[in-house]
Amino acid sequence: MLRTKALRKIFITTLSMFIILTVFSIPTFKDDNVLRTNIEVETSKTMSTNSIYLLNDNNYLVKSKIFIESQKTQDKIRELINNLIIKDNSKLPTGLKGTIPKNTIIKEIIINSKIVTLNFSEEFLNVSSEVEKQMLTSIVYTVLEFKDIDGVIILINGNTLRTYPNSKEKLPAILDKKIGINNNYLLTSRENISKVVIYYLEDIADTLYYVPVTKYLNDDRDKIKIIIEELTTSYIYEPNLMSFLDNKVELIDYYEENDVLFLNFNDYLYNSNDKVLEEVLYSIAYSVFDNYSVNMVMFEVNDKEIKYLSRSDI
Repeated sequence: MLRTKALRKIFITTLSMFIILTVFSIPTFKDDNVLRTNIEVETSKTMSTNSIYLLNDNNYLVKSKIFIESQKTQDKIRELINNLIIKDNSKLPTGLKGTIPKNTIIKEIIINSKIVTLNFSEEFLNVSSEVEKQMLTSIVYTVLEFKDIDGVIILINGNTLRTYPNSKEKLPAILDKKIGINNNYLLTSRENISKVVIYYLEDIADTLYYVPVTKYLNDDRDKIKIIIEELTTSYIYEPNLMSFLDNKVELIDYYEENDVLFLNFNDYLYNSNDKVLEEVLYSIAYSVFDNYSVNMVMFEVNDKEIKYLSRSDI
């Protein structure tokens, strides 16, 4: 009898402890999930990706993206420019680096009438002659990724930068994309000069990046014809750059309507798996947006729509 009561008591005590432990373990598990979810939501609210133009080992500027925490345009610009200053920086992708001399300080940033004024400390002038043009270009192209910004003014301790620091080549007071990027001159005469920006690809540390090249050449054709021909050619002047556009691709026709550039290709736009590579579409779209004022590119194959990309998509 006593043994039965003892066993019953032990059973009840054990069962009670099991229930208590189970009940108390449920809220703890639930709170962890809530905390984790809140962190993810908070991170998505405070972090965003923005384009930045960084230097590779071949002295070419590469279009990349980094995470930034700022929300306002002025703060975003400050954060991006700070990432262009040479220093130990875990935010930057492997194989890419900044262009602005170390210890440079951004004293002030002013945005007025779609123009950004950047006031730097005198360390800005310590740039080498090999990198001075790339430095200014990286700043301009990074800032002009913001759709509401049309130009950049650079000051050194409050004084407008009028020339390149080393070559003393003159600069306009307001800098924009007219300065070109990774400039390549293929001129044979002073007539029929076209300035065309073409986006190639480069593999850096097993990651593909887009590299814009401004080509100056004697060719009076429409720029889209030059773009497609350059991307399909088997010869690319820089061995590290590449294009995934098949050399059998032909642009059958094209037209611009309602802020959209329609491009109609033959079947070779598809690869062997009957797909169109994202790298192909983006190389063309990036090139179009740097040469045309349209906001969308519509891709067609034999008059059948297959994909469209807008400026906001990329």
